[in-house]
Amino acid sequence: MTRVLNPVMEFAVGRFGLGGKRVLEVRSRKSGEWRGVPVNLLVVESVRYLVAPRGETQWVRNLRAAGEGRLKARGRIEEFTAIEASGDEKPPILRAYLDRWAREARSLFDAEPGAPEEELRKISPDHPVFRLQFARR
Repeated sequence: MTRVLNPVMEFAVGRFGLGGKRVLEVRSRKSGEWRGVPVNLLVVESVRYLVAPRGETQWVRNLRAAGEGRLKARGRIEEFTAIEASGDEKPPILRAYLDRWAREARSLFDAEPGAPEEELRKISPDHPVFRLQFARR
């Protein structure tokens, strides 16, 4: 099903935006070709993050290997470097992600919006988080 929906969402998000959604493009570990996937961008105190609600996906592995990527929305492309968040940094980011994207993400987490800190710490190893740094223009 995602093989059908992802290209449709990728086109719609890349062309029209759709809220906080973006198309993440990152180079494949094997081929070096750019691969795109729709993601939910999270902004916390002016810092932008990508959270992997589905865990260790291909885009996570590719981003770890490449260390950089680009985000597309409304025809605009922003290049970034990615820094993976440590365990202690992740609970407040996961809380913000669950609050912002609860409708879409609730079924992908073993925690609910408003979950206590200890519950978020428990699930944090299953959900990689990347802080994005963008080149200043």
